[in-house]
Formats: sequence, structure tokens, C-alpha cells
Amino acid sequence: MARKLQIDEWLFAATVGLALFGVVMVYSASAVIAANQNGNQFHYVIRQGIWTMLGLAAMFVAMRIDYRILRDARVVFPLLGITILLLLAVFGFSPTNGARRWIKLKSFRVQPSELAKLSLVIFLARFLERRAGEEKSFTRTFMPCAGIVSLLVILVVAEPDLGTAMMLAVVWVVMLYTAGASLVHLGLAAAPALLGLAALLLFVPWRLARMVTFLDPWADPQGAGYQVVQSLIAVGSGGVDGLGFTAGRQKMFFLPFAHSDFIFAVIGEELGLLGALTVVGVFGLLMWRGMRAALGAPDRFGMLLGIGIVTGIVAQALFNMSVVLALVPTLFAAGVLLNISQQAGVGGDTAIRQHGDTATQNELLRSRLTSSPRPRVVASPRLG
Repeated sequence: MARKLQIDEWLFAATVGLALFGVVMVYSASAVIAANQNGNQFHYVIRQGIWTMLGLAAMFVAMRIDYRILRDARVVFPLLGITILLLLAVFGFSPTNGARRWIKLKSFRVQPSELAKLSLVIFLARFLERRAGEEKSFTRTFMPCAGIVSLLVILVVAEPDLGTAMMLAVVWVVMLYTAGASLVHLGLAAAPALLGLAALLLFVPWRLARMVTFLDPWADPQGAGYQVVQSLIAVGSGGVDGLGFTAGRQKMFFLPFAHSDFIFAVIGEELGLLGALTVVGVFGLLMWRGMRAALGAPDRFGMLLGIGIVTGIVAQALFNMSVVLALVPTLFAAGVLLNISQQAGVGGDTAIRQHGDTATQNELLRSRLTSSPRPRVVASPRLG
């Protein structure tokens, strides 16, 4: 008799822990600004809490659904089509901070680029599974994949959102490499991509200005370098063990977007080096257990799906932390830390759904090992 189905406890704990930790830190980072702007110190944390609960509920549902329904063409192509339409629809709404990234309804906002991350992963997982044995074909495998990711990247860059566009590119490269695509083809794609990136940086004045600021933010600490300088001050002020929860000072109207894009700076200030390293360690745990579940999936689709999901989540976290620590320019900010502080909630909900899918793979694998012979997996040329 098969054992009762179980999930990966470590992956589950990392996911839920980061989600709940995010709610706590959003309160600490936003209470003062929320009270000042909205007359209620709980304004942002209530929104975050609601979306976190919805996201966790979605995760539990996803854990009980066979992930293989996502390979159905009736799911893949409508999802991709809806994503493209939503990415076009954002240009019909008013900009926020100079960018058109949101579809704004009365009390609800949707960021289509979050959906793009998931739809791209699902499409590539299905497509590359169906092209097993033809991974190195330029016309049948590489070009269709390159065409889809190029369309999504161009639409996201036009918002403009260079960081998320780079995230999509990273996920695409990792999934194609894992599936066994030709390194020559990937190299050929890198040349025009790098030229396009250079053009976006050098021939767009505000991007060039940010690049110059990145090289020396202290040259204009009250102007162009203000946000980066305040972020570094916050992280440096935390020392080894931090100033204490809610005791941070930079969130007191000094650090812009302390409760969203730069929440990692608040973590560093209030919880110190130890707290920041703990967060990094939990992401490392999530990556390890997520990749382990993906590589142990009973089919090629599940393996590629899991690898794409984990790559997207961890890459986004690394991009965010690197921006906060001034390791890369703010141009490459790719959203918030695992949507830890995504007040709009849609991004956080999507990320938690993704964790649910990966946990489902691990659960399905365990059930197969205890009840029936393991299905044959088409081996990846990269992973043996």
C-alpha cells in the first residue's frame, strides 16, 4: 500500500516562511509612510496580508492538482495569448513613476510582466519536451523559442522594465541550455542581445545617467545617487546584528520605496548582517530543494517546468539584492525580493503558485516511487 502523499517539507517551509516574513517586514518598513500618506499605519501590511493569504490558498490548491495539465495546448497557448494582450493593454493606462507596467482597475492592479514569467516557463517546458531529440535544431527548436521570448522581452522593455526583460532572458537561456540546445545557437543570440542592451543603455539619456550614477553614486548623494546612497547607509547602519525590528531609521522618509523595491535594505538595517545572510540562506535552501524536486520529476516537462520556475524566483531575488547593495545599476531591478513586499499582490500570488507547482512535482514523484515503477524520463543532454 502506498504511503500517504507528502510534500517536500523544506521547500514548503522556505516558501511559507519567506511569505510570512515578507508580511512582517512590510509592516516594519511601511508603518510610518502609511500613517503619513493614508492615515493608517496598517494600510500596506493589510493589503500584503490579504494577498499572501490568497497566494497561500492558491499554493495549497496547486499542490493537489496534477501539474501535467499545464502541458495541455488549451492551457499553454491561451495563457500565452492573454499575457501578450495584457502586456499590450498596459499602454492604455496612465504611467506610474514614468512607466506603464500596470493595468489599473478600481481597487485592483495587475502587473502583466509577472504573468509573463510564468507563461514563458510553461510554454518553454511544453515546447522543449515535444522537441526532445531535436534540441539542437535551429529552425524547429531554437528559432520558435527565440521568437516568443523576443516578443515578450520587447513588450516589457517598452514599458519600460529592463530588469524584468533581463529576467525573462535569463530563464530562457537556462531552460534552453538545460534542454540541450546548441551552445553555438545561444552564442549567436547573445551577440544581437548584447548590442541591443548596449543601445538601450547608451542611447537613452536617463539610462545612461543611471549608469554614470552607478559608477559613483557618492558624486551626487543628494541628487541622482540619493536612493543608492540611502540604501547603502541603511545596510551599513545595521552592522552585524542590526538595530532591531522596527528600529530602522532610513525608512523614515529617507530611503525611497523602502517598503517595496528596497525592502532588503531595511532588512539589513534592522536585522543586520546575520538577518540578511539568513534571508540569502533561505533562498539558497529554496533553490536547492526546488532544483532537487525538478530534477527528480517523473517526466521531462516537469523537470523543465521546475527548473524554469526556480530559476525565475532565485534570479529575481539575486537581481533585487544586487541592486540594493549597489552591485548592479538600479536599471536592472527585477521586482521585489521574491515579491516579499508586492503590495499589488498579483506578483506574490504568482510566485507562491509557482512554488505550489514545484511542490506538486515532488509530491507526485514520491507517490510514484511508493506505488508504481518510475516512468521513463527523457534524459537531458546537459544533465545526463
